[in-house]
Amino acid sequence: MSTKFSDIRRVTTHQLQAMKQAGEKISMLTAYDFSMARIIDAAGIDIILVGDSASNVMAGNETTLPITLDHMIYHATSVVKAVERALIVVDIPFGAYQGSSQEALRSSIRIMKESGAHSVKMEGGIEIKESVERVLSAGVPVMGHLGLTPQSIYKFGTYSVRAKGQIEADQLMEDALALQEYGCFGIVLEKVPATLTKKVAAKLSIPVIGIGAGPDADGQVLVMHDMLGINKEFNPRFLRRYADLHTIVTGAVEEYISDVKSGSFPSDKESY
Repeated sequence: MSTKFSDIRRVTTHQLQAMKQAGEKISMLTAYDFSMARIIDAAGIDIILVGDSASNVMAGNETTLPITLDHMIYHATSVVKAVERALIVVDIPFGAYQGSSQEALRSSIRIMKESGAHSVKMEGGIEIKESVERVLSAGVPVMGHLGLTPQSIYKFGTYSVRAKGQIEADQLMEDALALQEYGCFGIVLEKVPATLTKKVAAKLSIPVIGIGAGPDADGQVLVMHDMLGINKEFNPRFLRRYADLHTIVTGAVEEYISDVKSGSFPSDKESY
């Protein structure tokens, strides 16, 4: 009898591998706090990414670079308390693993011990070989991230699509195969051509999760604030908004203000 992955009580890296083999798409969203993590976990999401995008959507920074390891552990701890089913992946932030493999290990151990998360994510390919292998040697599962890597935004100088040329596409494939060989349980591909994503997903035995990378990845990830329409300024081509919470929340707040000003809130029924 085949496994119904929607019935899994706790998603693991092993089950993600089985989902790829069975051809079942993997769903992934970001979360940064207890309340929202509880909602999306109960809805049945497979992976929750505690992303360094918290730097943008929670702290208002222009890039992901300013967020610290302590900040990431704080957000991860809040998410872990809410989650019963999803696999939790935590971004190791900029400056907390690039220095050396020892630094990567220390950061990963802090995330796992202090937050209770299940795995970590690092940006980069062949250049992070030692860090990936050292972290894995301590028993910490690692997810890779290729294509547009936001922590390297000042090197790229733009958020445009990556690996459109053959040389960069070949390098991305080489990096993806290398990350699999090092032991990563999955890879995020961000803003790369759909044709390249299809080739990478077919070549790799580990799950490939796309964001702005076309329909042929093994799964998809979006930033929760973007897909719920909380953030109105961010409008990339790959984003599908599933709600317009900005308008809903604005209307609710305006109605509350009006009720307070008019004296209609609280009513007698809402008073002790």
